Amino acid sequence: MKLRNNLNFSGGPGALPESVLLQVQEAIIEVPGVGLSILGISHRSDWFAAVITELENNIRTLLGVSADYHVLFLQGGATQQFSMVPMTLLRGKSHPAEYLHTGYWSGKAIPEARREGPVHELWSGKENGYTRLPGDDELSFSADAPYFHYISNETVEGLQLHRVLGRDDVPRICDMSSDFLSRPCEAERYSLIYAHAQKNIGPAGVTVVLVRDELLPDRTQGNANADLPGFLNYRSHIQAHSNFNTPPVFAIYVVLLVSRWLLNEIGGVARMAGINHNKAELLYRMLDGSDDFYRGRAAVQDRSMMNVVFNLPSPEMERRFISDALEAGFSGLAGHRAIGGIRASIYNALTLSAVEQLAGFMEDFRRAHSA
Repeated sequence: MKLRNNLNFSGGPGALPESVLLQVQEAIIEVPGVGLSILGISHRSDWFAAVITELENNIRTLLGVSADYHVLFLQGGATQQFSMVPMTLLRGKSHPAEYLHTGYWSGKAIPEARREGPVHELWSGKENGYTRLPGDDELSFSADAPYFHYISNETVEGLQLHRVLGRDDVPRICDMSSDFLSRPCEAERYSLIYAHAQKNIGPAGVTVVLVRDELLPDRTQGNANADLPGFLNYRSHIQAHSNFNTPPVFAIYVVLLVSRWLLNEIGGVARMAGINHNKAELLYRMLDGSDDFYRGRAAVQDRSMMNVVFNLPSPEMERRFISDALEAGFSGLAGHRAIGGIRASIYNALTLSAVEQLAGFMEDFRRAHSA
């Protein structure tokens, strides 16, 4: 049995564009114009400094953010940001930061914030099993909160917010790990955006952080987090131009290649959003027209364009679906261990053709196993 990259529906690490994979293959042996393997190029070289600069500029262009924002390439994944954000913005504060608890990953972020200061869980989807997101009438934001934090797309439950939440006079912090650069996002309405790269924009090892300069404390003015370790202080990474310690050169280079692909082959995030919408619509149409054989988990208005999560009539049938899909060449369709079921992750690099093939498989499977 041979698994094919173009049928990789994994929730993460996700698929990479074929043209990027070919360039990576070449770079592992020798980066064009450099004469060295990407795995052996110094992070202190002029070449890598140019990589960082170009990637910063590409992300600014893709999202339309101004020079007021720093673009950083850090390590530690979103998990480290769960701590760095409250260490920077909540430590020493008396008013609670506000968090939404919309699923598995926001549930990981909240306890880390509570280590640093008071947290108010503004809304929780626990009672409904994290099958929907809050409506505007269920949210009441405080003007006194140090910041408001939420996750734009919950990969486990297949939930995605399709609007910007919060007050414009309170710093808005968003974990966009699983839908970053998949659609326009009104980036300048956020004070800080973070996204680990193993979904839409590259391999594991690098996390992109966009942070508005005015959000960060000035370490010269005797603030509560002036004693943060250098590695956990955004200012350290800003001053070092994302080269505070040895960065993941390989992962950052791949993200650069993906940013070029988005700009030059796709034509920007608005075009990418249109492609992603068509992919998701195809799968959700399959779910809705299956006479309840495929049962979508997320409320219709909150369905994710990145992660299509669903169940079949029984756990046994789900196991058969995953087994048959694997045999047919599809990989990564098992749901997250926290909830089981099926999950088709259709990140940027997953083509419409791949989704059409999956939809065809699903239709054949349904016909073969419907009562």
